[in-house]
Amino acid sequence: MTNADVIIVGAGPTGLMLAAELRLAGVRPLVLERHPHRRDTPKAGGLGGQILELLRYRGLLERFQAACPGPMPAPRFPFGGVHLDFTQLENPPLHALPLPQQLLERLLDERAGELEIDVRRGHEVTGISQDETAVTVDVRGPDGPYQVSARYLVGCDGARSRVRDWAGIGFPGTVYPEVNRLAQVTLPGTVTVLGNGDLDVPGSGTIRAGFTRTDHGLFGLGSAPGATSVSLYTIEDETTEYDDDVPMTLTELQDSIHRVLGTHLPVAGSTRLSRFTFKARQAEHYRAGRIMVAGDAAHLFPATGVALNAGMLDAVNLAWKLAADLHGWAPPGLLDTYHDERHLAGTRTMLHTRAQVALRRGHDPAAEALREVFQELLTDEQPLRRMGAFVAGTDLRYPMPGTDHHPLTGTFAPDLALHTDQGVTSVADLLHPARPILLDLADRSDLREAARDWGQRVDVHTAKTDQRPADALLIRPDAHIAWAAPIDDPAGTATPALREALSIWFGTR
Repeated sequence: MTNADVIIVGAGPTGLMLAAELRLAGVRPLVLERHPHRRDTPKAGGLGGQILELLRYRGLLERFQAACPGPMPAPRFPFGGVHLDFTQLENPPLHALPLPQQLLERLLDERAGELEIDVRRGHEVTGISQDETAVTVDVRGPDGPYQVSARYLVGCDGARSRVRDWAGIGFPGTVYPEVNRLAQVTLPGTVTVLGNGDLDVPGSGTIRAGFTRTDHGLFGLGSAPGATSVSLYTIEDETTEYDDDVPMTLTELQDSIHRVLGTHLPVAGSTRLSRFTFKARQAEHYRAGRIMVAGDAAHLFPATGVALNAGMLDAVNLAWKLAADLHGWAPPGLLDTYHDERHLAGTRTMLHTRAQVALRRGHDPAAEALREVFQELLTDEQPLRRMGAFVAGTDLRYPMPGTDHHPLTGTFAPDLALHTDQGVTSVADLLHPARPILLDLADRSDLREAARDWGQRVDVHTAKTDQRPADALLIRPDAHIAWAAPIDDPAGTATPALREALSIWFGTR
């Protein structure tokens, strides 16, 4: 029997992100993936929301941006059959990175290699058992069956998670009777993209940009001036069961367009073809003893553009807490906060994606009126920014234990430009190693002294910044603020609360 600190089942984006975060925290993960090779079947078309900031805080965003095959899209996002259009806003609240999932997995796989993570492809988990001290896994590999054990196991094995089933975790929710087809295609020379984004199709007339609703479904068209390809999208009510591992074809796409629009749209080629159904499911618990679930094994949302953001953020939240337990300094209940915080995040995401279902699926005049009113509200900046933050997940505030809560506690740390004795840096730069930090922004020797006993676990930095939001910030490895000192707080008054926060999150001295 071989051993690891943590076994991760599934080498998709969530599993690989979790493995990398664990390795940064000094933990030995083992990743088991039943497929022998990375799959090329197109799934998600990119990343969006809060995960992009987190990747920047790890020093990875530029690398991921460089791998994008096409230009950065305009900040305009579908939302339940209408659009969140941020093109007229400075500093849009929601961004996307057009990085197809197969390229994302390749980059994460390369990073796993750089961090010397053991990723075993073609190794299928066939059984799991756990006791008070460990999890034991039965594996069928290329050379036959074997067993491996670890202190913890995390199921990142998707919507049909066997790990979740073996752990006895319920997965209630709703399945919607609709099939979605999404494609990025090139058009033949006979089709003209007009200046407003509409298509002029010989023999069929004009196909409008944006969403077109018919009695047979919903069609979406997105294009940009000068672009060599367009995005196509259809939704139809169907009861057909599709195998996720069987890719969609151009013929299937064109047949769907014909059924919805009643017209033929010529297509020359494609760079992405994907098909998916919508479900609204959330695991009742993200932890069962020494077994956790993350990503699609924990939640399925009935809208596009959110699953990768949620799953990879699950991984970042969980990794440092597992590492704290494995290193022996985790305070009581720390691992339970994974469920508390990420189940809350999943519930928030479920709220806006179910709202999208209501906007998208209505066909009567009342539903049309709802979409029209909603789109009209989004012409005002304040509700548009609020919805953008909602979808991005940047409005999330984790509930924090302890006392003396500052308005910043529980929120994602802002990326402040920092001036130190060593030069200019930033919060993002300080979080590259994925270690907790106490950031002293007001030269508070009392706070630095209070944190001295945690020096092996928490890095202390003193810096100056323009318009400081607090005298000091205690920032967790997942970039969320665990505690903050009010500006110009009298010396000594904040030290008990800081010590309390350090004990709650980083153990006793």
